[in-house]
Amino acid sequence: MSDSPPSNDFIREIIAGDLASGKHATTITRFPPEPNGYLHIGHAKAICLSFGIARENAATGARCHLRFDDTNPEKEETEYVESIKEDVKWLGFNWGGHLYFASDYFQFFYDCAVHLIKQGLAYVDDDGVEEMRAKRGNVNTPGTRSEFAGRPVEENLDLFARMKAGEFRDGARVLRARIDMASPNMNLRDPVLYRIMHAHHHNTGDAWCIYPMYDFAHPLEDALEHITHSLCTLEFENHRPLYDWFIDHCPVPSKPRQIEFARLNLTYTVMSKRKLLQLVQEGKVSGWDDPRLPTISGMRRRGYPAAAIREFCKRIGITKFSGTTDVALLEYEVRDFLNRGAPRRMAVLDPVRVVLENWSAEPLPHAVVSNHPQNPDMGEREVPMGGVVFIEREDFMEDPPKKFFRLGPDRCVRLRGGHIIRCSGYDKDADGNVSLIRAEILPGTVGMDAPEGVACKAAIHWVDAATAVDAEVRLYDRLFTVEDPDAAEGGFVSVLNPDSLKTVTAKVEPSLADAAPGFCCQFERVGYFVADSKDHRPGEKPVFNRTVALKDSWAKKSG
Repeated sequence: MSDSPPSNDFIREIIAGDLASGKHATTITRFPPEPNGYLHIGHAKAICLSFGIARENAATGARCHLRFDDTNPEKEETEYVESIKEDVKWLGFNWGGHLYFASDYFQFFYDCAVHLIKQGLAYVDDDGVEEMRAKRGNVNTPGTRSEFAGRPVEENLDLFARMKAGEFRDGARVLRARIDMASPNMNLRDPVLYRIMHAHHHNTGDAWCIYPMYDFAHPLEDALEHITHSLCTLEFENHRPLYDWFIDHCPVPSKPRQIEFARLNLTYTVMSKRKLLQLVQEGKVSGWDDPRLPTISGMRRRGYPAAAIREFCKRIGITKFSGTTDVALLEYEVRDFLNRGAPRRMAVLDPVRVVLENWSAEPLPHAVVSNHPQNPDMGEREVPMGGVVFIEREDFMEDPPKKFFRLGPDRCVRLRGGHIIRCSGYDKDADGNVSLIRAEILPGTVGMDAPEGVACKAAIHWVDAATAVDAEVRLYDRLFTVEDPDAAEGGFVSVLNPDSLKTVTAKVEPSLADAAPGFCCQFERVGYFVADSKDHRPGEKPVFNRTVALKDSWAKKSG
């Protein structure tokens, strides 16, 4: 991996200080996703941070754990576990054998809960959800502790054991911590620790019918794994006193330090897994890996390079201040990376036929075209060429303005890697659209300057009609029409972009028909494209997804 050196930030400064002072001999971080959906670009920021810090401090034996916080069997699936593993690896990181599941610690969580009961710090509550909500109070009104909080320790131990044994229906009872019903921090008002759920778990099967709440399990997992620095986003800042309370009152082997940083928010994007799931379930997109989604799998399928995502995460940095990043910055990183490394190919998305009427005068069976004009090491390739070619419809104008340097009546243009041609006429169909262009080649102009007296200031891409291959090309664009879909008056679904996907049948050069799935290239003068990882079948059905346009077209729209 050839990423640029990491920039410094307040978290890295804290860690460097802890190592320098001897507080920690090494650094242990973790990335703890809940397997209830696919990861998105916001998770990529967290992955790059936690795994990146471990990599940067490898000399001290630092490591980063991949841990699945799988404490809610109703929403979690093995499919999500496997997708998360794939995403982390694809981004360029490895957990080095440190793969863990919260569900592997269920007995430990249970023992900690029993410990709290014995200390008089937890009780079984029979109040229903609505009763607990009503008694909780609000930021201005203290809560009222449940009447069941007065149960003796032995009764609580008995009821909790019977909850574990499956004697009670879902929701009949919960286990709550006894902390402070008057605390201004609502998280400390006797939070629920365990609920009854007779649900099959992807990892533990039917061994348990009570499951710990995330806020209870999470700090205990960190402590059990000896995490030194527990890095999380700002929405968990108010949970930190609760986490510390659990660590202080449970028999744990270590005390992690939680540090919060600002999450990633992007314009024209929703980042909520719940909302992404809604888009998938309602068929607004084709699945979690739809290239319009901000999921890592969707970006991979769209052709975003992992290195470009890592560079983007480094560029936006780690701060304590919430904000929204312009998605154009991500697109810039992708475009910049592909501009430097993606080979060039020719494809015509809106073809019109050009007949070279004097072709037999100077046959050129192959044009020689550079694979990358700025990178000679990529070499050249031969592209078949005959007496009929396809060009883009927009590269011809019947009445071109002065600064239009492409093809028009009696105008000249160069075919990339081939001849200069002059338009001698054109035909129209019944609807008045140009259906065929007639032209003649200028002999001796292959690889040569235009003859004296011939104006030729542009070169256009083309595809030989005799050997052209039809390819399905998917023109992906931003999924939403407004910068902040979450704030849309009619809900985020109301501002879906109807033009976020357009599919055309393009004429492409023969080499693209045999491209392997995942092959990325620039369609010259059009944009960057990738052979679709699912639907592209080499030699049979070429399918290409637009990764990003050559320029930011949205800047023009908003200008």
